[in-house]
Amino acid sequence: MRTEPDDEIVTWWGLVIEGYLATQDRLMGEIAERYGLAPASFDILLRLVRSPEHRLPMTRLAKEAALSSGGFTKVADRLCAADLICRVPSSEDRRVTYACLTEHGREVAERARTACADILRERVLRPLGPDASAALANAMRTLREVNAT
Repeated sequence: MRTEPDDEIVTWWGLVIEGYLATQDRLMGEIAERYGLAPASFDILLRLVRSPEHRLPMTRLAKEAALSSGGFTKVADRLCAADLICRVPSSEDRRVTYACLTEHGREVAERARTACADILRERVLRPLGPDASAALANAMRTLREVNAT
């Protein structure tokens, strides 16, 4: 059922994308400048710092980060070389290897997470206010659930 003109709804969606990209570019630019982390590396560190024992199976982490196996391996290699993560084989299943934060990685991840939150407060929460920010998060959660494959 059409209720909105085609140009109007396409424009609305374009504004969502443009607003997201501008905010994400600013956020990732500041994280890269402060911590030397590319977006994929930052995403992986955030997922690990929020996980129990600061570790996840590498295959699960690659899937959650939406990276191919080869793409994830390259990012993991860089993170290992920077002493941010280490690979730990499972003692229960030889097929599983965990990506684990090192102590240095945990410190960097926690500082970067705090910086991320501060940037989001400045770039999202302050201009939108708490109610509109919560509504935006709920709307995006709904879209994710409805459109997930």
